[in-house]
Amino acid sequence: MWLNKKLYNKLQTVEQLKSTLTIVNFRGQKIVFTNGVFDILHTGHVDYLSKARDLGHFLVLGLNTDASVKRLNKGPERPINNEKARATVLGALECVDAIVLFDEETPYELIKAIQPDILVKGSDYAIENIVGYDVVKAKGGEVITIDLSQGFSTTNIIKKISEGK
Repeated sequence: MWLNKKLYNKLQTVEQLKSTLTIVNFRGQKIVFTNGVFDILHTGHVDYLSKARDLGHFLVLGLNTDASVKRLNKGPERPINNEKARATVLGALECVDAIVLFDEETPYELIKAIQPDILVKGSDYAIENIVGYDVVKAKGGEVITIDLSQGFSTTNIIKKISEGK
């Protein structure tokens, strides 16, 4: 096992997550969903995830698999950290309640399966263009954007490293 027990319990299959969310829903708690690659964790990521969690009671993080990152054309060497390593680091964050890997280009099917109350992305997205907008709005949920921390990005970190700065 590559994660300690507490972290391992955060990484769930879709079926496990649906069971977990049944309990969350029964308690009347709001489920927040966001997704991404989160390749090299940085201050911008932590700020974003913390703000997303503050919007509800239970934050589900859809994490791109390594194969889906490759298909996103983020660069030939991406991801830098494999999905297990990324899930381990993200699972250590208190603000992240559950992590589910998804292999598709978008988390649309995952959003349909888990039916979050709140869908969150960065403010670099127009709300109506956020994948899963239609699903969340149809159930009466909210789609919210969060301002991103300026100056922080995995691409910039990789660039600095490659330039020796």
